[in-house]
Amino acid sequence: MKLGFLTACLPESDLTDIARWAATQGFEALEVAGWPAPDDRNHIRVDRFDDAECERVRRVFAETGLTLSSIAYYENNLHPTTGKEVNAHVRRCIDAAAALGCPTVGTFIGRDAGLPVRENLDRATEVFGPLVEHARANGVEIVIENCLMKSWHPDGYPGNLAYSPELWEWMFTLGLKLNYDPSHLVALGIDPVTALTPYVANIAHVQAKDTQFLPGRIDHYGFYGPISGEKGWYRFRVPGLGQVDWTRVIDALYEGGYDGVVSVEHEDPVWSGSTERVQTGLGIAYRTLRPLVHG
Repeated sequence: MKLGFLTACLPESDLTDIARWAATQGFEALEVAGWPAPDDRNHIRVDRFDDAECERVRRVFAETGLTLSSIAYYENNLHPTTGKEVNAHVRRCIDAAAALGCPTVGTFIGRDAGLPVRENLDRATEVFGPLVEHARANGVEIVIENCLMKSWHPDGYPGNLAYSPELWEWMFTLGLKLNYDPSHLVALGIDPVTALTPYVANIAHVQAKDTQFLPGRIDHYGFYGPISGEKGWYRFRVPGLGQVDWTRVIDALYEGGYDGVVSVEHEDPVWSGSTERVQTGLGIAYRTLRPLVHG
């Protein structure tokens, strides 16, 4: 395995600076943000990807010796009004990944909050069929993160239909792979090791994020959280500061034969607010995971 991180946590920094810092800290890979402008999470300019941009990104990784593990664009592919543009940008991400020799593109299934789950699954089959076909023709896998995205639903229900092993099994029939993130399973009361063990062969990328339970909150809000739809009783932390047993998780991945990248997804509110604080948080994650993740 290799240890890396998702660059979206450093939107104000240039890819060159991020990669140089990552290499000096001992990281071996980057999962690079590829949102379109004006979103500042665009360390690879997929929306204007030409020969010059391809060469720029290639040079960054050649000079630092890092691996480009994935191009990240996590948006709602089933949104009733913006879904088609999201689908089109996923396709652009696939083209950029193929040109750069990057093995995966990460996104969400999403959800149309105005439709029942069954109709959403039918729509997803129609949407992702052509995308998977295009990806496979270009030697790229589409990986889906198992995030709930409760903020995409007016009542705070899951807005990304990839949150449970039951839905993973459906995803796999479409030719999609899993970008496994244990933090979201902990927040659902699912043991992350029990969940991943049968499906390691379908995991093409791993995101490392932790979940911290906030004392007393669940007794006030209940499992589904406050009426605002926000989390309420838990928050995300960098690995080592939450409930995830990383020794068990990494061991289960090794035992199942996973040999890809473990990519820290930094969404820790404590270690945010400046480049320096984000880098400190990434350092905490590195020191937690480095003893466990070996090449």
